[in-house]
Amino acid sequence: MLELRRTCEHCNTALPPDAKHARICSFECTFCATCADGVFGNVCPNCGGGFTARPIRPSKDWKNGNFLGKYPASTTVKHRRADLAAHAELAAAVGSTPPAKR
Repeated sequence: MLELRRTCEHCNTALPPDAKHARICSFECTFCATCADGVFGNVCPNCGGGFTARPIRPSKDWKNGNFLGKYPASTTVKHRRADLAAHAELAAAVGSTPPAKR
């Protein structure tokens, strides 16, 4: 089950379950669009992968109990500002490679 983290790991901006500006990598590292695109240039500072929009879990039980009420967002905050100097080195090494080829 996808963990819906409640804030951006870098800037701590709130990312409620229905946030359209939430971005995740394949390891579920979670950032706001401003950080994912602007600060990190689509290179995850934790794993080097790319970002995609985080899916929005249905708020209503449309089918088989698969909804936010049964599978709520995480209450754990993972706020750990990225080391921007270290990220610059990582981005320089992998940033020109498309995320699907990293």
